[in-house]
Amino acid sequence: MTHVVTEACIKCKYTDCVDVCPVDCFHAGPNFLVIDPEECIDCTLCVAECPAEAIFADEDLPAGQEDFVAINAELSPLWPVLSARIDPLPDHEQWLPVKDKRHLLER
Repeated sequence: MTHVVTEACIKCKYTDCVDVCPVDCFHAGPNFLVIDPEECIDCTLCVAECPAEAIFADEDLPAGQEDFVAINAELSPLWPVLSARIDPLPDHEQWLPVKDKRHLLER
């Protein structure tokens, strides 16, 4: 089992999860975070820290979010490791309640 960042993170990019992660499994893209499934140790610490409620165990993904397992695995080797908290995106509060943001994911 691994944890997965889902659509709710897009255009918000909160990094509270990074602060509590005991390993370097988070990677940062332009407007989204991903978890490297090879590095994640399933500690679950990040789940409660995510203000967007965007992190789930791969076996507990909400309906319609299953493809984010592959998206996290695909993008984690391409994006740099994020090992310390950074500020969220400037307009994160505007995007937090928005649903259906998948088309806005910047690779």
